[in-house]
Amino acid sequence: MPGRYTMGCYLGGAAAARAGDEMSGPALLMAGPALTGSASSGSSLLAGIMVAAAVGGPLFGVLLDRSARPGRLLAAALVLYAAALTAILLGLGRLPFVLTVLLAVGAGLLGPALSGGWTSQLPRVAPPRALPRANALDAMTFSLAALVGPALAGAVAGAAGAPAAVAVSIALIGLALPAAWALPAPPRPAPVRPPATSVVADLTAGLRAIARNRPLARATATSVVSCVGQGALLTCCPLLGAAVLGGADRGALLLSATAASALVANAVLARRPRPPRPDTVLLGGVLLLVLAPLLAATGHPVPLIAAVLLAGAAEGPQLTALFAVRHREAPERLRGQVFTTGASLKITGFAVGAAFAGPLATWSLPGALVAAGGCEALAALVFVCLPDDAEAVVPDLPPGAV
Repeated sequence: MPGRYTMGCYLGGAAAARAGDEMSGPALLMAGPALTGSASSGSSLLAGIMVAAAVGGPLFGVLLDRSARPGRLLAAALVLYAAALTAILLGLGRLPFVLTVLLAVGAGLLGPALSGGWTSQLPRVAPPRALPRANALDAMTFSLAALVGPALAGAVAGAAGAPAAVAVSIALIGLALPAAWALPAPPRPAPVRPPATSVVADLTAGLRAIARNRPLARATATSVVSCVGQGALLTCCPLLGAAVLGGADRGALLLSATAASALVANAVLARRPRPPRPDTVLLGGVLLLVLAPLLAATGHPVPLIAAVLLAGAAEGPQLTALFAVRHREAPERLRGQVFTTGASLKITGFAVGAAFAGPLATWSLPGALVAAGGCEALAALVFVCLPDDAEAVVPDLPPGAV
């Protein structure tokens, strides 16, 4: 099976699922008010999805690691995610709004499947020598989705209405199903009897694998704190568009420029025969992200454009480096949990940054941008304070040994 499953199939499925996910957020933001008449309904739906994602990642990772056919479990998660979006779309304006928010929470529980769930399967698709380049290509699907998803949502909503944008996002997620279903199975045969450990024990083992492995703990903590700053910077983009470029709608262009820059940076990284050490790239990305919000805070067009391009050039390779560290350090039997837990923590960090930056930017936009840069500086400090020497690597123990 691994010989027949191509990298192109993996990337196509991951890109479709992630583009659908990136498209669904803006589509729900537009569909909520359009179908309910409440201006706050869209943000409530999006908040429900993001909050639940922080909870669902670790549990889905345990199920993924315990599955003899993780690709089919991933496909089932995509089906349920698309079904929840469909139920939200059909329920808006017809069901009590609280029920549609609960559906959004249910969808959010499966959100990490589209990010960490896919990436955790990459070593079963790419051979070890090709894994660094595969990591860069995989990270590019995130940047591509961030570039295409919101733009496609706006275009479809403008042409056919906000509900149609949600429907297209559901269709994109559905396109990923064949690639997920066909993912190669683990090389080791499935156990004849159920695992000896409980789900709770496996959850604990996964968290220990992250906490006790110094390079993995450092990369995870650094990326989460960095995501707080990234969420704050993203929240400031519409206000920057209005204040500096003459229109809040031009904030979307800033987001597109960031995604395009990340895509180009990872494309360059993927072409390097010997990529730099991922830990070094991770720190370098954080240091660049300290500078980006400070440039944006000057309030002038040229530094602002430079800031968003710099942010993308840092975020793209940073994500590639994070994947490389996880693949290098995660025990095989806990790989899915390490990736989905990491995705959940990053989503939480991003949501925290967006939450505090909104009120702060209303009071002082430069103050919010300086705070975003401060979060990135804190992430760099976390990296420095958690050296990888004397690391306590968690061995790949058999299930009954935890």
